[in-house]
Amino acid sequence: MIAKEIKRGEVVVYNDMPCIIEVINVQSPSARGAATLYKFRARNIVTKQKVDITLKGTESLNSADFKKRDVKYLYSDANDCVFMDNEDFNQFSLKKEDIAYEMNYITEELEGVRALIYNDECVGVEIPTAVSLKVTQCDPAVRGNSATSRAKTATLETGLEIQVPEYLESGEVVRVDTRTGEFLSRA
Repeated sequence: MIAKEIKRGEVVVYNDMPCIIEVINVQSPSARGAATLYKFRARNIVTKQKVDITLKGTESLNSADFKKRDVKYLYSDANDCVFMDNEDFNQFSLKKEDIAYEMNYITEELEGVRALIYNDECVGVEIPTAVSLKVTQCDPAVRGNSATSRAKTATLETGLEIQVPEYLESGEVVRVDTRTGEFLSRA
């Protein structure tokens, strides 16, 4: 795959390891005859480390032998989280520490979770960019403070704490951006 054709979210092989592209920065040359540089910030799917890749526009990387499968979250035990493939009902087990960030947003009824399969082995999960979660605990709104857009801390059903507008109450469902962990809207 040529550098200029690589898009965000694609999985490529770099140093014999699968990496998912997270950020792309293009630097156009100022001199005649100079090559355009493509700088990629990627994450190694197996080790979870960030990798910086710089290529000229004509250089290329190989696509990884990689599949994404729709899965459903089943349960967690002391060390692992278990997911079930929606098509063939195989179960995948992942270490809790490997997917700790994603588990802040995953509930049993969440749709759109995908397993990242590399060489027939599940190496991670991909979650939707926005999810709906129920507020389990937050301070009550103070009357008269609605003139300004103040925020307060709310605890969601997964245990995640985020900043929400002061008018929200416990029991409401909110939309949360999974990339930044920020409140988007009421659901």
